Amino acid sequence: MEEDLLICRCEEVTLKEILEAIKEGVRTVDEIKRRTRAGMGLCQGKTCFRLIARILAEQTGQPIEEVLPPTSRPPVRPVALGILASTEEEEGSDVP
Repeated sequence: MEEDLLICRCEEVTLKEILEAIKEGVRTVDEIKRRTRAGMGLCQGKTCFRLIARILAEQTGQPIEEVLPPTSRPPVRPVALGILASTEEEEGSDVP
């Protein structure tokens, strides 16, 4: 594989960066995410998670089934700030 190959397009993380993180002792997808920002972009890892997990399994020798998925935190998809900052009350809402 080429080391300049983009693994996470959203954050422009290359194979080389992921391999370096693994070489430094990273052993989970969450650790790779924290170290390289892979999976923190617009798609939230939906595009690159499987590829990262496969690379991690190949490099560490662990079965792909044992590679834990990354922790997901809401919002799981982009939300417009206007929705979060809205001051309009909805009918029937008990929120002031």
